[in-house]
Parts: sequence; structure tokens; C-alpha cells
Amino acid sequence: MISSALLALVRCPDCRRPLDDTLGELACPSCGRHYEKSGRDYLDLRPTASFEETTKYLDELVHTDGRYRTVSPPLLMAGIRNDMLRSFLPIGPGDRVIDLGCGSGRMLVWNHGPNVHLVGVDVSPYFAAEAGERIDLIVGDLRRLPLDDGAFTKAYSLDVLEHLSRGDLERMLCEANRVLAPGGRFFVYSHVRKNSTLALGLRAINALARGLERIGLLDLSHDRLRKSDHRNPLVDIDDLHRVTATAGFQISRIRYYTPLVGGFVENILMRIAEQLMARRAMRRSTTDGDSSEGPSSGPGARRTVRADAKRWIADRGVVYAGLRGLTWLMKLDIALFGRIKSGPFFALLVKDGSGGSSGSSGVSRASRARETDLMS
Repeated sequence: MISSALLALVRCPDCRRPLDDTLGELACPSCGRHYEKSGRDYLDLRPTASFEETTKYLDELVHTDGRYRTVSPPLLMAGIRNDMLRSFLPIGPGDRVIDLGCGSGRMLVWNHGPNVHLVGVDVSPYFAAEAGERIDLIVGDLRRLPLDDGAFTKAYSLDVLEHLSRGDLERMLCEANRVLAPGGRFFVYSHVRKNSTLALGLRAINALARGLERIGLLDLSHDRLRKSDHRNPLVDIDDLHRVTATAGFQISRIRYYTPLVGGFVENILMRIAEQLMARRAMRRSTTDGDSSEGPSSGPGARRTVRADAKRWIADRGVVYAGLRGLTWLMKLDIALFGRIKSGPFFALLVKDGSGGSSGSSGVSRASRARETDLMS
């Protein structure tokens, strides 16, 4: 979707001037760049100069299973992230909200409502059909957002910060600060490198998953590809306070998330189920005489598995009820361990109105943020 409200907010990513809207394209009167807007359901507003560091999400191999194409209800870890987003950052009428690194746009679809303007920005154009129909979408760079200053009241970014280098993280946070109005709120989910002893349990779960993969009970290849460009720029939670303060934010609330129950459900149970379904799909393909991708073809089987699973979930039958039950069980990780400082975290940042600073004032804001953390 490309709405008139979006066209009023977009700016040239190179010179940040407003764009002239002419038939079929946008044009920058300052630098002369032209951007097509006809024939697609998103705007491509990437800057001319490309940054040295890129992400695996530009790689088509990450999307071969087709999971991005349609949106299912929020379940399992995605459901927990969505619940935490709604808890930390309630979205209501009059809000202008931007999803920084929106991926397929499923979070935007889940939180779409009346009199709310939602905008999603991602570096790749692999958007779900429902997002393209209902939400304003931009292919752009989070380090150089093609949007007006103070255009949004709220923002969020899930599973993005860990993909950035230290310098790019600082650029992204400063851009998030720039496009937020004074007092704007920014919800993030990511992790720092320093973890708690709880992480030993998650490492044991992951070791078990790798062992099960070696004997063919599950397949973790897609997860490895998806996480292969993690740069993990944040050392610890104190470092998180420092870098956000330098970008002009205060941390008003934080909760930690060590997914022990969630890790076992998603990394073991769900992966075993996917592998069993994939093998059944390959056997069915061979029986039906369709050998276009071969019986050992992973992508074809994974696409079939995803399509079947999404159809069963959409039916709201036994599969949906079971996944809902597992989602509630996984919430034990928040209830039991949410106050134990660990690597993964949910945090609410508030724009402090100064536009960012450094030095002693930044440290002072970090200290105040830690005091707020202890009170939350």
C-alpha cells in the first residue's frame, strides 16, 4: 500500500528533501533522483551510496521456504514478542508507528487498527501479501531513513540490533531518534553478549538440537543461515544504556528473556515436527511422480511444510489450539526469569528531547536509566 499519508512523510534518502509526487513516480527537486511508485505495493527509497555492511536478509536463500508470503496468527516466540510489544508499547488511535526492520510485515498486520498509521521499513522487499494490501511499506536502509524529522509518535524494532556493527547500530538509533517526535517511545527486542547462568540451560538445549540434527531428526540449516550475520555489537546491559543514551534515549523499562521453555519448544519439538512433515511431503511428491526438485530437495519440502502448517493454523482447529497452548506454556520464561539480568531483553526507550549527545551527559542519562530499570 502507498497512501497519501505516507507520501506526505517520505523524503529523499540522499538529501532529505520532500519529494514531488508526479504520475507514476516521485522526484527529488534538489538532487534530481526519481523513484517509481506504480506497479508495486511499496516504495523503494534506498540511498544511492550503499553501506559496506549488508545483511543475510537480502539473500534469497533465507526466503526459499516462502514463510514470508502470508501471515499466520501470532504464536510461539512470535506471539510472545507481539504480546510484549503490546504490553510495553500500546498502540491506539492517533498514533503514527514505524516498524524498523519489519521483515515480512507480520507485526504490522497483527497490530493494524482504526485511526493508526503504520509504516514498515526493511532492507529487503520480501513482504507478506496482507502487509502489502493494508500497510505502508518502504524498502530502505535503517541507517539512512527516507522519512521526515519527528514524523512518528512510536517505533519498534525486533531482532534487528544484533545484525548491526557498533557503528551501524549507533547510526540506526540516531535515525530512530530523528524520526520520532519529542517524547516518542521506541520498543526494541535484541540481546547483549554477556549472559546469565540461565544461558547454560539454553546452550544445553541447543547442543541437544545439534545432536538430533546429526542423526537426522531435525534440520537447523535455515536457522544457521538466518543467524550467520549476527554481529552482536552490545557487550552488556550497561553498554546498552550507554549507546542508547548517546543516541538521545532513556531506557524507561526493561525485561529479560532467556527462553528455556521456548527454546525446547521451538528448537526441538517444532523442528522435529517440521522434519517429519518435510519427509512426508517428499514421499508424497515422489509417489505423485513430481520429481522436479527431487526427493532430497530441502527448499521444496520446506515450502510444502510451511503451506500445510499455515493452512492448518488458519482452520483454527486442533493444530492451532495446540500451538496456542504451547505459546502460553512458553510465557513461563517471562514469568519466572524476566527480572534476572541476561543477554536477551525487551526494552522501552523514550526520546529525551535533546537529539542525542555524548560524553558526561550521556553517562548521566545512562545512570538515570539504570535507576528507572530498578524501579520497573
